[in-house]
Amino acid sequence: MSLDELNAAQNELRLEDLTPRQIVAELDKFVVGQHDAKRAVAIALRNRWRRQQLEPSLAEEVLPKNILMIGPTGVGKTEIARRLARLAKAPFSKVEASKFTEVGYVGRDVESMIRDLMEVAVGMVKDEKRESVREAAAQRAEERLMELLIPAPLATPSTDTSEPDTTRDKFRQKLRAGALDERSVEIEVEDSSTPSFEMFTPQGVEEVGINIKEMLPGFFGRRRKQWVTVAEAREIIEQEEAEQLIDRQQVARDARLRVEQGGIIFLDEIDKIAGHDGGQGPDVSREGVQRDLLPVVEGSTVPTKYGAVKTDHILFMAAGAFHTSKPSDLIPELQGRFPIRVELQALSEDDFIRILTEPKNALTKQYSALLGTEGLTVEFAEDSIHEIARLAVEVNSTTENIGARRLATLLERLLDEVSFEAPDMDGVSVSIDAAYVRRALADIVKDQDLTRYVL
Repeated sequence: MSLDELNAAQNELRLEDLTPRQIVAELDKFVVGQHDAKRAVAIALRNRWRRQQLEPSLAEEVLPKNILMIGPTGVGKTEIARRLARLAKAPFSKVEASKFTEVGYVGRDVESMIRDLMEVAVGMVKDEKRESVREAAAQRAEERLMELLIPAPLATPSTDTSEPDTTRDKFRQKLRAGALDERSVEIEVEDSSTPSFEMFTPQGVEEVGINIKEMLPGFFGRRRKQWVTVAEAREIIEQEEAEQLIDRQQVARDARLRVEQGGIIFLDEIDKIAGHDGGQGPDVSREGVQRDLLPVVEGSTVPTKYGAVKTDHILFMAAGAFHTSKPSDLIPELQGRFPIRVELQALSEDDFIRILTEPKNALTKQYSALLGTEGLTVEFAEDSIHEIARLAVEVNSTTENIGARRLATLLERLLDEVSFEAPDMDGVSVSIDAAYVRRALADIVKDQDLTRYVL
């Protein structure tokens, strides 16, 4: 990577306004508790900014400190990683490590997670590029629409063009005002049906994303005519014009730099590939997966259809419950690549109460807003929040403990009848109190076979 490219990537990802304390404060808006984990990821993100301030030659030598989060399901591991990536505006991909233990590696090889991350980054860059050319694309689309509505007259030296110009101006005003949106026009659209295929590789079956239309434009670049409304035509044409204005090679370069300098991969269920004593049976496959993961996490070059991607500076965040295994069951080399370890605590009743009320995306706020679209007002009394939290703890203790996900199960059941009847309850106000909660959820608490309610 050249000095200019590295500096461009650094400027793109500059995070000088976010100190670790501010990052934790932002995460607190969405995730309750787990302060140690938030501190660890905040420091990791700040270290990324610190690295950007170094000379490029030294910055290349400073590797990210990958993080291993240990804790039961439903306590916020994934949410912390996802929110951190959003905060950093970084490409983010979640991978279930257990999928690599399938017999014969059926599915995809370990390097596929880098290719998936590249697809995410390309999508992000494309969206930004489309936004930057939106105005120019809209202008070009307007001109094409005008040609469809009023074809340009054949000009001759003696032709008086003032009247046609006046007509075009009137049509243009109507077009901009939306007065012609329902009129039908015939446009040419590109045939989007592109054949896809898979390739068998030594690592397994890998989907091949080759743009065949670019390779064989004579066969797959065909266009067909279609009647649509002016409003639909404007949207289709604007998309086509935006694609033409975007430099695909530049998109690939920007996406690759963004992945290499700021990508985040969340490896979930890493405990499922931790081997046990003995070295026979499925444990051998698990150790094989770990050894396949090792070069990618350590730093290697992975070929993708957008170019070779270096993984040296991608931040890897792994997570697992480690109920039947422990981090030391991972091979030593892989353990060494996750030097930062944090334990996430199981959620208490008080945590559930906070989860239901404090975060910006609290479930009670979500349900109230959703039902409010029907003109129905739903209010949760304080005692109802405490009762829901108490029942969540009780159900988790008697069945599979799925952490905070249990709250979604209970709330969906609690508001089942109201959600069904909501379209006929415009202007009605419903108050949810503890007694309402006990009545609605009594059957769940009594029934010990809760498999239909377990997410």
